[in-house]
Amino acid sequence: MKTDDSPQKIAEHIMAGASIDSATACALARSADQQALWAAADELRRYFMGNQFHLCSIINARSGNCTENCRFCAQSARHHTGAITYGLIDRELAISLALDNDAHGVHRLSLVTSGHSVDKATWKELAKLYAEINRKTSLELCASMGFLDQERAEQLEQSGITRYHCNLETNAKRFSKICSTHSWQDKVDTLTIAAEAGMSVCSGGIIGMGENMEDRIELALELLELGVQSIPINILTPIAGTPFAELEPLSAEEILTTIALFRFINPDAVIRIAGGRQQLGKEQYRCFAAGANGAIVGNYLTTTGSSITEDIEALKKMGFMFKRAGG
Repeated sequence: MKTDDSPQKIAEHIMAGASIDSATACALARSADQQALWAAADELRRYFMGNQFHLCSIINARSGNCTENCRFCAQSARHHTGAITYGLIDRELAISLALDNDAHGVHRLSLVTSGHSVDKATWKELAKLYAEINRKTSLELCASMGFLDQERAEQLEQSGITRYHCNLETNAKRFSKICSTHSWQDKVDTLTIAAEAGMSVCSGGIIGMGENMEDRIELALELLELGVQSIPINILTPIAGTPFAELEPLSAEEILTTIALFRFINPDAVIRIAGGRQQLGKEQYRCFAAGANGAIVGNYLTTTGSSITEDIEALKKMGFMFKRAGG
């Protein structure tokens, strides 16, 4: 397709079965009418995904003392952020949080652990917690526990976990600027292992870490190539004590354009707005009129978000529907 086509015309090509390359996506990013781009992305969302909204939530099951050096993260032991640390979450608290999410109609719940991976003893305790959540709720279960080998992936799948999360964070070319204790390929390998064990995969990134729009487009294309169907987009929350503490926040317009481009590149994926959206205040709901159709609701790992009730009320007013689904 021609890169001088309007966003609406390019969206029509995509609805007819075409896909776009980096040059076309970059041209869209430079479009003089960004409102038209956001509107066309929302039309793509409705065409491919309907009005079903996908809600998920996370429980910070092990916090802090991480050996990795991700430059954005408050949980790295290499940074001095004052983040809360604990070995494993209290079982009763975790069950209470799971029941609350279930009562609010959340579709999926993930236990998230800091660190490179989980050892056998930790997994044994987490497996018990997953089993109890599975018995007491109707939630689909996800996991985000660092890097996997085949044995652990199979154990996760056999425990009723249907989706595994491991963010790429940024594109392959830029990854070494974000982290040096593991590689972009390590993350891809974990996603591949999870998929081979029978789980679907969830992977996205963080925007606002000094990258440009071309970098974000490259990440979106990498996720497309990997066949990822659940893509969380996080907006960097600069945290004191991390190397990225002084980065300037992105404008709402740049965030909306990024979301729209992810929709153009991955038209039939669930694009979830995750950590950082609280920085936008009420403006955050504009994300869901620019191509996004999912969100992590409730609190995040080391920052707080909007209440689940507030989110659902706002999204219903926008025409979204909520029902139990594997989303």
